[in-house]
Amino acid sequence: MAPSRNGMILNPHFHKDWQKRVRTWFNQPARKIRRRKARQAKARLIAPRPVAGPLRPQVRCPTIRYHTKVRAGRGFTLEELKAAGIHKKTARTIGISVDSRRRNRSTESLQANVQRLKEYRSKLILFPRKASAPKKGDSTEEELKMATQLSGPVMPIKTVHKKEKARVISEDEKNFKAFASLRMARANARLFGIRAKRAKEAAEQDVEKKK
Repeated sequence: MAPSRNGMILNPHFHKDWQKRVRTWFNQPARKIRRRKARQAKARLIAPRPVAGPLRPQVRCPTIRYHTKVRAGRGFTLEELKAAGIHKKTARTIGISVDSRRRNRSTESLQANVQRLKEYRSKLILFPRKASAPKKGDSTEEELKMATQLSGPVMPIKTVHKKEKARVISEDEKNFKAFASLRMARANARLFGIRAKRAKEAAEQDVEKKK
């Protein structure tokens, strides 16, 4: 078939021995079984601790594009642990992840994570190191009998969507000019320094005139 119009000149390479270069994936089902067995072995090894690992904090994604989404973070800040009354060294031993680099930029995030830590602490079943000599803070024998290994993530983060009720649009909202308001705000921000300088100069001139 002849090429049509001003397209790319066809240059097929069908004389190469391409069958030798085909990449196969015949070990996929066996790898799947191997991964599953490895997960089960790990779960048995760390039992009765949760399979998914330590508790993670609730954080917001960076940048304007994604900051409306809430996800699990790396670890709790030292400020959050202090507010919850948990020592940073103790936290790692009881299944709480710690991130010494993250900072709390808002009170809301701090309070949300402190509440998350307190809720986790109230639900936590802490096994004594020595069954014969339990220490203060360790769980009772009845609680230890109730303990089961958690398979999913520890306290999964749920996104709650708040729906606004339908209402009548007010007159102020109808008369509001969004584009003009934005332009005005941008102009005020741009001219703030010049206006302040002019006002200062005018005030100095008035003082000199009065003299």
